[in-house]
Amino acid sequence: MNAVPYLATLMHAIRQERLEVVLIGNAAAAIHGAPVTTLDFDFMFRQTPVNMAKLKRVAASLDAMILRPFYPVSKLYRMVNDSTGLQADFMPVIHGVRSFASLKSRAEERDVGGVSLLIASLDDIIASKKAAGRDRDLAVLPILERTREAIASARQRPVRPRRRGKET
Repeated sequence: MNAVPYLATLMHAIRQERLEVVLIGNAAAAIHGAPVTTLDFDFMFRQTPVNMAKLKRVAASLDAMILRPFYPVSKLYRMVNDSTGLQADFMPVIHGVRSFASLKSRAEERDVGGVSLLIASLDDIIASKKAAGRDRDLAVLPILERTREAIASARQRPVRPRRRGKET
């Protein structure tokens, strides 16, 4: 399944309402190049009355509902549209990240399906999964760390000029 159209549609609605979000979790890791899969999109945002109103308008524009799943002391807002299969989680707090501002300051802007979005740095994704300590998060840590090493290695490789033919 290609998640890009779903993410692009969601991000278009988010941009329409000017809701500031940063994509986190496995979807962000996949955009960084990690060979991971996910069934939903996870975002961090600032929980303010204005942003809650924006989140509700995003959901309405996508014919989605916002649910509050029961998790102990959870501040998760789950947006779902059963007919399209959309599921996106919006969290004002995530493990291992001090604040939305700090996450955003290290995030990278990427184009997905013609829509710009901020994705959490791979370092922040790894820190969050370590801090959460859930089995499913710990299981992907070796993959994420190898991806981070591969990216760092690729950035350090010197670029060699291409030879255009034999010189005489």
